Amino acid sequence: MEPKDYYKVLGVSRGASEDEIKKAYRKLAHQYHPDKQGGDEKKFKEVNEAYQVLGNKEKKTQYDQFGRVFEGGMPGGGNPFEGFDFGGSGFRWNAGAGVDMNDIFEGIFEQFGGGGRKRQTYTQGTDVEIVQDISLEEAFHGVTREIGFKTNVLCETCKGLGYAKEKGQKDCTKCGGRGEIRVERRTFFGQFAQVQQCPDCFGSGKIPNAPCHLCKGRGRVFGTRTVRFSIAPGVEDGQVIKIAGVGETGERGGGNGDCYIVVRVKPHPQFTRRKSDLYLTKEVRVREVLLEKEIELGDISGEQFTVTIPRGFSLQEKMKIAHRGMPKFGSSARGDLYVTFDLRVPKHISGRTRKLLEELEGEL
Repeated sequence: MEPKDYYKVLGVSRGASEDEIKKAYRKLAHQYHPDKQGGDEKKFKEVNEAYQVLGNKEKKTQYDQFGRVFEGGMPGGGNPFEGFDFGGSGFRWNAGAGVDMNDIFEGIFEQFGGGGRKRQTYTQGTDVEIVQDISLEEAFHGVTREIGFKTNVLCETCKGLGYAKEKGQKDCTKCGGRGEIRVERRTFFGQFAQVQQCPDCFGSGKIPNAPCHLCKGRGRVFGTRTVRFSIAPGVEDGQVIKIAGVGETGERGGGNGDCYIVVRVKPHPQFTRRKSDLYLTKEVRVREVLLEKEIELGDISGEQFTVTIPRGFSLQEKMKIAHRGMPKFGSSARGDLYVTFDLRVPKHISGRTRKLLEELEGEL
């Protein structure tokens, strides 16, 4: 079977940074999540599989070098002695070769009575990304929201343990309470017993006497999580808010993932935003311009004020009104408001008006 191109799955280049890989994963995971309308479970699993490799430095190193990830065996092809130094009285493994030999030699130590490493007994919850739409007015004043979303949450029956606490646990019969089992594996060096996590007790060495009937021993169930959060004044479109520890609940006591709120500021019917500055078009009449009448305006806060178009002002330019724009995020300062005046000429004028204008033509 041809190995998968995980970079292609996430839509990133091979030179992508850790942040770029993580950003691409969050976007695609949100797009294909099975609980979302139009989601795709198959693609969601592919995206998760790709991130499990590219999001892990050691696995990514193996994948970049060999095109796959090895669970303790030697990669096929190439020089089988690459990474070894046979000089002097013995040989040394060069860690820079990109392959972790711990799993291979761990089997050797196990056969001679050495202790293996304790395996991870839980699964960390994944991060959750939610897009939140707000109005420009809400972005100006700031807003507090409470939202609910579907994800794996703590099993309230067993409080995340996966079993009835009062019934206790017993030693796992498969691994003898060690949490690890040995699997015979053929390698370049011969046949070794590789140490692996016990699939029955997930590496804990214990089996519950009474597994939780609700979560089936996972310590979590699929449900709804409610999150309350605040969006500060001046937030920009696309800005991300991180809420730690309120993402998906991990299995069997594993830590929670984080929740990322992606803020989308909806377009406004009157104002156009550029960073902390706002732009507005105001319709004016000829008489208001010529007679320097006060023109009434309103800013995004709803406050009303007046301006006067000064003599000699070009209507092709924008009038800058200081400190009438959006709040600058994390600051008490505000941007500016730029007004473009749209001069409207009457469609019809009376004969008397035309005569007066002709008489004033010389004056103007």
